[in-house]
Amino acid sequence: MEMKLEELYRLLTLAGIFVYWLIIAIVTVRIITKRRAIGVSLAWMLMIFVVPVGGILAYLLFGELNLGRERANRARAMFPPYGEWFSRLHKWRLYQPQTLSPFSREISHLCERRLGIPALADNQLRLISATDDILRQLISDIHQAQTSIRMEFYIWHPGGLADEVANALMLAQSRGVSVKVLLDAAGSGTFFKSHWPQFLRNAGVRLKAALPVSPFRMFFQRIDLRLHRKIVVIDNAIAYTGSMNLVDPAFFKQNAGVGQWVDVMVRLTGSNVPVLNTIHAWDWETETGDRELPVSPVLNPHIDDSIKDMVQVIPSGPGMPEAIIQQALLQSIYQATESISITTPYFVPSEVLMFALCSAAQRGLKVTLIIPDKNDSMMVEWASRSFFSELLNAGVHIHRFTGGLLHTKSVIIDNKFCLIGTVNLDMRSFWLNFEVTLAVDNLEFTESLIQLHTTYLLQSHRINRKKWQKRRIHKRFMEQFFYWFSPLL
Repeated sequence: MEMKLEELYRLLTLAGIFVYWLIIAIVTVRIITKRRAIGVSLAWMLMIFVVPVGGILAYLLFGELNLGRERANRARAMFPPYGEWFSRLHKWRLYQPQTLSPFSREISHLCERRLGIPALADNQLRLISATDDILRQLISDIHQAQTSIRMEFYIWHPGGLADEVANALMLAQSRGVSVKVLLDAAGSGTFFKSHWPQFLRNAGVRLKAALPVSPFRMFFQRIDLRLHRKIVVIDNAIAYTGSMNLVDPAFFKQNAGVGQWVDVMVRLTGSNVPVLNTIHAWDWETETGDRELPVSPVLNPHIDDSIKDMVQVIPSGPGMPEAIIQQALLQSIYQATESISITTPYFVPSEVLMFALCSAAQRGLKVTLIIPDKNDSMMVEWASRSFFSELLNAGVHIHRFTGGLLHTKSVIIDNKFCLIGTVNLDMRSFWLNFEVTLAVDNLEFTESLIQLHTTYLLQSHRINRKKWQKRRIHKRFMEQFFYWFSPLL
């Protein structure tokens, strides 16, 4: 009898090992056949081989770009009407491809062919870099709204001027303005646990949590896909976008040990406001099924035929052309002839982006990277440091900002053109999150961003390559450890 039990246990053990090996083999084949970036594939294979069972579970939950069946079906049905809306932009006087600079022409051609969205003239942009000024200007515009307010943010955190924004929205709704607010369910978790959602809904504001997170949903859609866009559109005439969430830095993450968050927003009027409004409409319909496409841009009869100031709106995310913002960034870097200046809070670049930055520095361009001295993510901090040696050896200037958590996401090319928006330089922003960025061919605006970068540099210290090479062995180990998983961060 004991011999029979031993044989049974042995057979069960062998069967368990075989089944586990078979699952690993199936998942490995799945990873390879998805044909993602090699670094991403290797990181996932390392995870499933090094972390028994947990690695496989992690891949099943986070490894596939699964938006959920209902959202995916809804998104597919939305492409024709939204494509038709964007196609009408080509018929407007604001579409002037013949006036595009070489920089704008390549970016616009890329976005037209992949997204169907062209660059448009007749935009007035204002860069606002003081967070109090951003919130007070936003509150002022809300108070003057006549017909509609559309908002979406990754984080809304209660406290300070953020509460005044909520009060302004309720007042606007009370005087007949249509108010819609879309917030990421995970990023705005604190807000949804506060009293504000009930207050806003009681006032008539339509408030929706995007991409809800729950134990039940994780089996049907990837739970770390996040709505990372920051968009405000008022009366289809004024828009905001940029790096800033709807938070008052004096009341946000005060115990994180990184200082107050440092952000910017672009206040925009002109032809691209309805484009940003349409992106909000897309996100709202994806969550609710309700369609409300805005009217097309209004022709400005005084527009100058020789105008060369252009803005290209570039949205990205699951269901949209893959890695479109990374493509636009790479195109910009390869077009640069003099200098590249970058600010980002989270720097965990893809292989192709690292190659582009190193190549730019090696061909003689001045490449400047400004990142926070302290980061609120330990994993991102160590993963980011793992790239410094290669960058420094190539001649890239790395500056660490000491005036708080630098959250501005911007790129300046040759001191003439810029990209600014919600996108971090990491795989999550390029491949997973719903993001938006502006490619701007406007010298006056770019000069204001140059001045801001100069201000950041005055509050930063530059990493010395020789000193960096002498850092302690345990730091090198930590960097290398997190480097292995950097494609997944």
